[in-house]
Amino acid sequence: MKSITIQGTKRESVGKKSTKALRDAELVPCVVYGGQETLNFSAEERAFKGLVYTPEAHTVSIEVDGNTIPAVLQDIQFHPLTDKILHADFYQVSEDKPVVMEVPVRLTGRSKGVVAGGALRQSFRKLKIKAIPANLPDEIVVDVTPLKIGSKLYVGDIKVDGFTFMHPDNAVVVAVKMSRTAMKGGAADEDEDEETATAEGEAPAAEETSAE
Repeated sequence: MKSITIQGTKRESVGKKSTKALRDAELVPCVVYGGQETLNFSAEERAFKGLVYTPEAHTVSIEVDGNTIPAVLQDIQFHPLTDKILHADFYQVSEDKPVVMEVPVRLTGRSKGVVAGGALRQSFRKLKIKAIPANLPDEIVVDVTPLKIGSKLYVGDIKVDGFTFMHPDNAVVVAVKMSRTAMKGGAADEDEDEETATAEGEAPAAEETSAE
Protein backbone atom coordinates (compact mmCIF):
# COMPACT_ATOMS: atom_id res chain seq x y z
CA MET A 1 0.00 0.00 0.00
CA LYS A 2 1.20 3.51 -0.81
CA SER A 3 2.36 5.77 1.99
CA ILE A 4 2.04 9.52 2.50
CA THR A 5 4.47 11.56 4.58
CA ILE A 6 3.18 14.18 7.00
CA GLN A 7 5.64 16.60 8.56
CA GLY A 8 4.67 17.52 12.10
CA THR A 9 5.77 19.59 15.06
CA LYS A 10 5.55 18.27 18.59
CA ARG A 11 3.00 20.04 20.77
CA GLU A 12 4.18 21.15 24.17
CA SER A 13 0.71 22.30 25.24
CA VAL A 14 -2.59 20.58 24.49
CA GLY A 15 -5.04 22.96 26.15
CA LYS A 16 -8.02 24.62 24.47
CA LYS A 17 -6.20 27.94 24.05
CA SER A 18 -3.26 26.23 22.35
CA THR A 19 -5.57 24.18 20.13
CA LYS A 20 -7.47 27.29 19.01
CA ALA A 21 -4.20 29.06 18.20
CA LEU A 22 -3.14 26.14 16.00
CA ARG A 23 -6.40 26.14 14.08
CA ASP A 24 -6.24 29.90 13.60
CA ALA A 25 -2.80 29.34 12.04
CA GLU A 26 -4.33 26.68 9.71
CA LEU A 27 -2.58 23.88 11.59
CA VAL A 28 -4.28 20.63 12.57
CA PRO A 29 -3.94 19.27 16.12
CA CYS A 30 -3.05 15.57 15.88
CA VAL A 31 -2.29 12.64 18.14
CA VAL A 32 -0.54 9.30 17.56
CA TYR A 33 -1.25 6.45 19.94
CA GLY A 34 -0.50 2.74 19.94
CA GLY A 35 3.20 3.12 20.62
CA GLN A 36 5.06 3.26 23.91
CA GLU A 37 4.02 6.87 24.38
CA THR A 38 1.19 8.99 23.01
CA LEU A 39 2.51 11.76 20.78
CA ASN A 40 0.69 15.08 20.34
CA PHE A 41 1.75 17.10 17.31
CA SER A 42 0.45 19.57 14.75
CA ALA A 43 0.67 19.58 10.96
CA GLU A 44 -0.32 21.87 8.13
CA GLU A 45 -3.83 21.25 6.90
CA ARG A 46 -2.65 21.03 3.29
CA ALA A 47 -0.54 18.01 4.25
CA PHE A 48 -3.78 16.00 4.53
CA LYS A 49 -4.86 16.64 0.94
CA GLY A 50 -3.39 13.42 -0.45
CA LEU A 51 -4.65 11.40 2.51
CA VAL A 52 -8.22 12.59 3.03
CA TYR A 53 -9.43 14.05 -0.26
CA THR A 54 -8.85 10.95 -2.35
CA PRO A 55 -10.65 7.64 -2.94
CA GLU A 56 -7.35 5.79 -2.48
CA ALA A 57 -6.14 4.26 0.77
CA HIS A 58 -2.74 5.10 2.24
CA THR A 59 -0.60 4.42 5.24
CA VAL A 60 1.16 7.41 6.80
CA SER A 61 4.75 8.21 7.73
CA ILE A 62 4.68 10.89 10.42
CA GLU A 63 7.95 12.81 10.75
CA VAL A 64 8.37 14.71 14.02
CA ASP A 65 11.68 15.97 15.47
CA GLY A 66 13.73 13.70 13.24
CA ASN A 67 11.73 10.58 14.11
CA THR A 68 9.54 8.69 11.63
CA ILE A 69 6.43 6.95 12.91
CA PRO A 70 4.53 4.52 10.64
CA ALA A 71 0.80 4.89 11.21
CA VAL A 72 -2.70 4.69 9.80
CA LEU A 73 -5.41 7.32 10.08
CA GLN A 74 -7.76 6.34 12.87
CA ASP A 75 -10.24 9.21 12.96
CA ILE A 76 -10.61 12.72 11.58
CA GLN A 77 -12.97 15.50 12.60
CA PHE A 78 -14.29 18.24 10.30
CA HIS A 79 -15.96 21.55 11.08
CA PRO A 80 -19.70 21.06 10.39
CA LEU A 81 -19.99 24.27 8.35
CA THR A 82 -16.60 24.94 6.78
CA ASP A 83 -15.32 21.34 6.43
CA LYS A 84 -11.96 22.45 7.82
CA ILE A 85 -10.06 19.67 9.55
CA LEU A 86 -10.34 20.12 13.32
CA HIS A 87 -8.41 17.12 14.62
CA ALA A 88 -6.79 13.89 13.44
CA ASP A 89 -6.05 10.67 15.30
CA PHE A 90 -3.41 8.24 14.09
CA TYR A 91 -2.56 4.73 15.21
CA GLN A 92 1.08 3.64 15.21
CA VAL A 93 1.70 0.36 13.40
CA SER A 94 4.43 -2.26 13.54
CA GLU A 95 5.44 -4.90 11.01
CA ASP A 96 3.93 -7.84 12.90
CA LYS A 97 0.86 -6.15 14.36
CA PRO A 98 -2.42 -6.34 12.38
CA VAL A 99 -4.26 -3.08 11.75
CA VAL A 100 -7.79 -2.35 10.60
CA MET A 101 -8.49 0.13 7.84
CA GLU A 102 -10.81 0.76 4.92
CA VAL A 103 -9.75 -0.06 1.37
CA PRO A 104 -11.53 1.06 -1.83
CA VAL A 105 -13.51 -1.42 -3.92
CA ARG A 106 -12.95 -1.37 -7.70
CA LEU A 107 -15.47 -3.09 -9.95
CA THR A 108 -14.30 -4.68 -13.20
CA GLY A 109 -16.15 -6.24 -16.12
CA ARG A 110 -19.68 -5.66 -17.34
CA SER A 111 -22.30 -7.79 -15.70
CA LYS A 112 -24.62 -9.99 -17.73
CA GLY A 113 -27.52 -8.38 -15.91
CA VAL A 114 -26.52 -4.89 -17.03
CA VAL A 115 -26.19 -6.12 -20.61
CA ALA A 116 -29.75 -7.48 -20.29
CA GLY A 117 -31.01 -4.08 -19.13
CA GLY A 118 -30.51 -4.30 -15.38
CA ALA A 119 -29.01 -1.67 -13.09
CA LEU A 120 -25.84 -2.18 -11.04
CA ARG A 121 -26.03 -1.10 -7.40
CA GLN A 122 -22.80 -0.87 -5.39
CA SER A 123 -23.47 -0.89 -1.64
CA PHE A 124 -19.85 -0.54 -0.53
CA ARG A 125 -17.35 1.89 -1.98
CA LYS A 126 -14.85 0.76 0.66
CA LEU A 127 -14.46 -2.38 2.74
CA LYS A 128 -12.90 -2.59 6.17
CA ILE A 129 -10.13 -5.17 6.40
CA LYS A 130 -7.60 -6.44 8.94
CA ALA A 131 -4.00 -7.26 8.00
CA ILE A 132 -0.39 -6.71 8.91
CA PRO A 133 0.95 -3.57 7.15
CA ALA A 134 2.86 -5.56 4.50
CA ASN A 135 -0.37 -7.24 3.35
CA LEU A 136 -2.56 -4.16 3.12
CA PRO A 137 -3.84 -3.97 -0.49
CA ASP A 138 -4.23 -0.74 -2.47
CA GLU A 139 -7.71 -1.83 -3.54
CA ILE A 140 -10.09 -4.77 -3.64
CA VAL A 141 -10.96 -5.79 -7.20
CA VAL A 142 -14.37 -7.35 -7.80
CA ASP A 143 -15.37 -8.86 -11.16
CA VAL A 144 -19.09 -8.29 -11.74
CA THR A 145 -19.24 -10.04 -15.13
CA PRO A 146 -21.15 -13.17 -13.90
CA LEU A 147 -23.91 -11.19 -12.14
CA LYS A 148 -27.34 -11.51 -13.74
CA ILE A 149 -30.47 -9.50 -12.97
CA GLY A 150 -31.42 -10.34 -9.40
CA SER A 151 -27.91 -11.56 -8.49
CA LYS A 152 -25.94 -10.27 -5.52
CA LEU A 153 -22.28 -10.52 -4.66
CA TYR A 154 -21.55 -10.91 -0.96
CA VAL A 155 -18.42 -10.25 1.09
CA GLY A 156 -18.10 -14.01 1.54
CA ASP A 157 -17.88 -14.45 -2.24
CA ILE A 158 -14.67 -12.41 -2.48
CA LYS A 159 -11.59 -14.64 -2.28
CA VAL A 160 -8.56 -12.94 -0.76
CA ASP A 161 -5.17 -13.85 0.71
CA GLY A 162 -3.25 -12.08 3.43
CA PHE A 163 -6.11 -10.23 5.06
CA THR A 164 -9.60 -10.70 6.45
CA PHE A 165 -12.79 -8.68 6.09
CA MET A 166 -14.34 -6.98 9.09
CA HIS A 167 -17.83 -7.45 7.66
CA PRO A 168 -20.24 -10.40 7.87
CA ASP A 169 -20.07 -12.82 4.94
CA ASN A 170 -23.67 -12.00 4.00
CA ALA A 171 -23.05 -8.27 3.57
CA VAL A 172 -23.98 -7.31 0.00
CA VAL A 173 -21.18 -5.55 -1.88
CA VAL A 174 -22.88 -5.19 -5.27
CA ALA A 175 -26.16 -6.30 -6.82
CA VAL A 176 -27.93 -6.12 -10.18
CA LYS A 177 -31.52 -4.95 -9.95
CA MET A 178 -34.18 -4.83 -12.57
CA SER A 179 -34.25 -1.39 -14.17
CA ARG A 180 -37.49 0.42 -15.06
CA THR A 181 -36.75 -0.23 -18.71
CA ALA A 182 -36.41 -3.96 -18.09
CA MET A 183 -39.59 -3.96 -15.99
CA LYS A 184 -41.61 -2.41 -18.80
CA GLY A 185 -40.19 -4.93 -21.24
CA GLY A 186 -40.96 -7.86 -18.93
CA ALA A 187 -37.38 -9.04 -19.18
CA ALA A 188 -37.12 -10.25 -15.60
CA ASP A 189 -39.01 -12.40 -13.14
CA GLU A 190 -41.03 -10.89 -10.30
CA ASP A 191 -38.51 -11.89 -7.66
CA GLU A 192 -35.85 -9.90 -9.52
CA ASP A 193 -37.82 -6.74 -8.76
CA GLU A 194 -37.11 -6.95 -5.04
CA GLU A 195 -35.09 -4.19 -3.43
CA THR A 196 -31.49 -5.10 -2.68
CA ALA A 197 -31.17 -5.63 1.05
CA THR A 198 -28.72 -3.25 2.65
CA ALA A 199 -26.55 -4.87 5.30
CA GLU A 200 -25.73 -2.95 8.45
CA GLY A 201 -22.85 -0.55 7.88
CA GLU A 202 -23.33 -0.31 4.11
CA ALA A 203 -23.22 3.07 2.42
CA PRO A 204 -25.54 4.24 -0.40
CA ALA A 205 -24.12 3.92 -3.90
CA ALA A 206 -23.05 7.57 -4.05
CA GLU A 207 -21.48 7.64 -0.65
CA GLU A 208 -18.72 5.92 1.24
CA THR A 209 -17.74 5.23 4.77
CA SER A 210 -12.06 5.56 8.38
CA ALA A 211 -9.76 3.44 9.36
CA GLU A 212 -9.65 2.08 12.77
